[in-house]
Amino acid sequence: MIEARDLTKRYGDRTAVDRLTFTIRPGRVTGFLGPNGAGKSTTMRLVLGLDAPTAGTVTVAGRRYAELPAPLRSVGSLLDAKGVHGGRTAHQHLTGLAASNRIPRRRVAEVLDLTGLSEVAGRRVKGFSLGMGQRLGIAAALLGDPEVLILDEPVNGLDTEGIRWIRALLKSLAAQGRTVFLSSHLMSEMELTADHLIVIGRGRLLADTTVRDFIETNSRAHTLVRSPEPEKLRDLLQAKGATVRLDTRGGWRVDGLDAAAIGDLACDHGLAVHELTPARSSLEEVYTAMSQDAAEYRIPREAVR
Repeated sequence: MIEARDLTKRYGDRTAVDRLTFTIRPGRVTGFLGPNGAGKSTTMRLVLGLDAPTAGTVTVAGRRYAELPAPLRSVGSLLDAKGVHGGRTAHQHLTGLAASNRIPRRRVAEVLDLTGLSEVAGRRVKGFSLGMGQRLGIAAALLGDPEVLILDEPVNGLDTEGIRWIRALLKSLAAQGRTVFLSSHLMSEMELTADHLIVIGRGRLLADTTVRDFIETNSRAHTLVRSPEPEKLRDLLQAKGATVRLDTRGGWRVDGLDAAAIGDLACDHGLAVHELTPARSSLEEVYTAMSQDAAEYRIPREAVR
C-alpha cells in the first residue's frame, strides 16, 4: 500500500500539499484527480522521495521510498517521459536501468515487447514521437515487475489504440493484486479505468471514494428525451418549470422533472417520444463542479461564453 499521513509540503509561503491523509490499496486502480496547481505532481514526487515533506509521512509497503533496497523492483513510476537521454536507444536506456537495480537482462526484451517497442528498440530516443516516448516510460516503470505503479498522465500522446492498451494493462495489473496509482486529466478515460478516486484541490483532500459512489453522491439526476417535435416538447417542459438543454448526443437533457412526469406530459399533449432515459452526470461533470472553487488557475466564465 501507499500510505500518506498528514503529508504537507510548503515552498516558502505557498502550501502545495496540505495535511493529506489517504491510503492507496492493492488490487484496484486508484485515480488521482485535481485541477492544475492542486498538488498532484508534488504528492507523487513526495511518494517517490524526489521531494522531502515539510511535515507528515508517506510510505510504500511501510517504508519510505529511500529505504527500499531495490526501488525499481518495488515501485515503478512514470512522472516525465522526456527524462531520457536522447542519444541512447530504447534498449540501452532499459538495460542501464536493469543493471542498476539487479534486474535480469531478459526482462528488457519482455517489457519492450509488452509496450510494442521491440521493432524500434535500436532507435535513438531523440527520434521518438510523444506516444513512443510514453510507451518507453511505461516500459521503464514495468521493468522491475513491481508491486506498485505510480503513473502521471500515462495516456499523454497515445493514440486510441494505445489508450485502450494502457487501460487494459492497468486493469490487468490491478487484478493481479498490484497497487496502481495514476493521474489523468482525461475524465472519460479515468471513468473507464479507475475503481477508486483520490480528489484534491489546493493541496487538500476533497474526496476519497469509489468512482461509482463519487458520481452517484455528487451528480444530479436528469432525463434524456428525444421527440420528432422537439421544440414543442421543450416549450411544454419549460412551462412546467423544467430546465431543458441540448444534449451532446442529440435530444434534450431535462432537469427538474423525472422520466414519468415527462412521459405523462407528452402523452397528455399527444406528442410522440422516441427516447426517455433517466441518467446521471458523468465523472467529468461531477469533478468539474466539485473542483471549480479549488482550481488555482481558472478561465473567467464570461470568457468562454
